[in-house]
Order: sequence, then structure tokens, then C-alpha cells
Amino acid sequence: MQRLAGQDAYFLYRETPAALMHTLKIAVCDAPDPPLSREQLAKNLERHLHLLPPLRRRVVPVPLGFHHPVWIEDPDFDLGFHLRRVGAPAPGGARELDEVVSEIASHPLDRERPLWELWLVEGLAGGRCAFVLKLHHAAADGVATAALISHSAARDALADPPPPAAPWRPEPLPTARRLLADACRDHLRQLARLPGLVARTARGVRAVRHRAREADVALPAMWSSPRLRFSRALRPRRIYASTSLPLDAVRRAKDAHGATLNDVVLALCAGAVRRTLVAAGELPAGPLSASIPVAADASGAPVRLAGNRVAYLMTALRTDLADPAERLRATRAVTLEAKLQLELLGREAMAEWMDYLPPLPYTWMRRLQARLRLADAHRPASNLVVSNVPGPREPLYWSGSPLRELYSVGPLSEGIGLNLTVWSYCDRLYVGALACHEQLPELPELVDSLHAELAALLNA
Repeated sequence: MQRLAGQDAYFLYRETPAALMHTLKIAVCDAPDPPLSREQLAKNLERHLHLLPPLRRRVVPVPLGFHHPVWIEDPDFDLGFHLRRVGAPAPGGARELDEVVSEIASHPLDRERPLWELWLVEGLAGGRCAFVLKLHHAAADGVATAALISHSAARDALADPPPPAAPWRPEPLPTARRLLADACRDHLRQLARLPGLVARTARGVRAVRHRAREADVALPAMWSSPRLRFSRALRPRRIYASTSLPLDAVRRAKDAHGATLNDVVLALCAGAVRRTLVAAGELPAGPLSASIPVAADASGAPVRLAGNRVAYLMTALRTDLADPAERLRATRAVTLEAKLQLELLGREAMAEWMDYLPPLPYTWMRRLQARLRLADAHRPASNLVVSNVPGPREPLYWSGSPLRELYSVGPLSEGIGLNLTVWSYCDRLYVGALACHEQLPELPELVDSLHAELAALLNA
């Protein structure tokens, strides 16, 4: 039995019928020959389960919300429940796969079971199939999920997974008395850490305020972002879209403009969103704001296969600038300042403070916000999320089939109705995008315009 960290539990508390807190990982592979039966799919996954620890863990809440829930090794684990298969509509191209993923993304996971599903999508063009992993954000962030994929996938088509170090042992459901007693013990430990956290945070806040007074670039303020049609209260129905960019071309743009790869990704996203807003006649006069998840693991920390350790920096997406080179320079300047101020505050500060979230009050607050659609009544905290996660560098195999493409996308939040997630795999950047279907039906066109933006930046 293991207590969820505050940041892991945070994603459980934020979930509502419209704000679904799962992530999606889409792996496009050559279809096995002969095709996998349901039994063979289950058998292949079962051989890898010891390399995927979150998949057999179930959430158990503490009575009265007295503390964050706990993970246990599910005594009623049923692998077959989590495996699904579906056929892609003809002709089975990228857009048809995106439609299937959109439907998968639109439904919540079952809280009474381990928080994941694996969908096999068959009938794709070119003799391919796709594995779609729907995994709750409480179980793993992008860094942990990338490690899970690298850890469990094979580097050779004929390689077998290593055997487990010890047999898996399910745990009985803990009693209410045990849950409350452990919660009391953990609260006392947290209280002992609180004075040190308060002191570190106070020093960090003072350093950030001092830096902000001297900085040449002002960071966007929380709750001051422009109100856009995708910066409103969420609807349950999702739309997903994807594309990929050549990594060498993105690196050429990076080197030509003296920027980082992440700066180029942000500038491309800003340009694509600008094109969409201009076409709709909805471009605001000022820049948009973007929330960027960054890893908050300590330097030298071991590879993490579960949980969340994320900080967020706020930067401006200069959609107000028409010139792509000028947009990249401005984006780089504000993002550099955001990174500097985040380091002064401490990347780990947010995750540590989340340990003190009160479960029931916070959950009630999020549900009330969703029920009253309060996000329609105020400016959003930011306009969108842009995430850039380094993925596996070498070709991988799953069930003996080469893994050709690898996409990921994170969840939406009330008022932040667009998520753009970039994963690198081998020699390409794979982009997954998620929005509410009613708010941004032209999401496929937005994603496709990333190619035109990259060409414009190279020409600049």
C-alpha cells in the first residue's frame, strides 16, 4: 500500500464529467501476421506487466477524505477488462485513426479498477494497427510514461522481456481503521516538513519578485489571458488530431535562429494557433499565454516509472506577431525569463505544496466550478498547454512488430481547452492535439498548419 503524492491525487480531484484527467499514448505499428487474437494480446501484455507497475494498482480513497488516497495491488485485477479492440473506418488513414482516438478520449476511466485501458485499433492503411493506451494522469506524467514505454518495449523483434524479480502479489483491501490510522501518521510527518517548505518558498518568492523588477521581459500574469472560444468551460466530447515533423528540419531552424528545440516548438505552435484565429476573425491584439509542464525530478534521481513530478512555467505565445522569425525571438526571450524565475522559486515547490491539498474541499470546489460553468465568467489562467517530452531515440518493437509512430496528448482543464503535446521518437517529432469538439472543430487544420509554419521559419 502506497500513499498517492499530492500531485498524483490532484489529478483525481480535478476530474469532472467534462474535465477528464487521462492521457493518451498512441503507438502505430506494423500489424502482426497473423492478426492478434484477444487471447494473444492478453498473453503478450501479461508477459510485460511486471515492467509496467502502474497497470495493476488500484486507487482506494480514505474515509471522509481525511488524506490522499492510496494505491494497492488490485486483488480483483482482471486484465481482460482493460483490453479493447475496434476497427478503424475506411480507408483507415491518419484522420480515421484520429477519429477513433477522439471517441476513446471522450469517456472517463472506471475508478473502481486500475486506471487504464489499452485499445487495439485494426484496419489501418498500409497493413498497420495502433495501440492506444488511455492512462490516468494520477498514475504517471509524461516523463514516467516515456520511461515505461522505453522500459517495456523491445529493441529487437525477437527479444523476450526479462523475467520478474519476484512473483506479483495482490493486496487485500485495507480496512477503514487502517486507512485512518495511516492517514494520521502521514499527516504528522507532513506537518513536520511544513516549516522547512514555508521557509524555502518564502525565499523563492522574494527572489522571484526581485528578479521580476529587474527583468527586461514581463511574464504573463495568471488569470489575465485573452478569452477565446476554447478558453471556456469544457464539454465532454473531445476532438483529437495528429501530425509529425522531421526532427532534422526543426533542428535546422533551431540552429539558424540560435534558439532551443523547445523554443522552436513553441513558436510553431504559436504560428499554427495564429493562423486558426486569423481565419476565424478572432485574433486578439495581445499575445496568448501557455502553460508548459517541465520535469521537477531532482538531478540524478533514478528513472521513474510512475507518479508525477511536474512544475509549470507560464510563457507568452506571440500570436500578435506576424513575422515567424520575430515571433521566435520574442518567444525565446519570454521563455528564458520564465525558466529563470521558475528555478529561483524552485521546480519542486508546486509538487511539495500539493501534498497539503485538502481532498474533499478541493474536489467539491472543482465540481461546483464545472456545474456552474464558472470558466465562462472569467479570464482563463492560461489559454493552452504545450508539452514537449523527449521520447525513445532508438526504434522499438511491441509484440514483435516495429513501432513506426508514437504520439501522446495530455488532458484539458476548465478554461484551458487546447493541449498540444510533442513527443520525439527516432528522427521525427510526433504532435498530438486535444480540444473540445464543439469549441475547436477545425483542430485538424490547426495541426496541419504546423508544416507551413516550419517552412516559413526555415525560409526566414
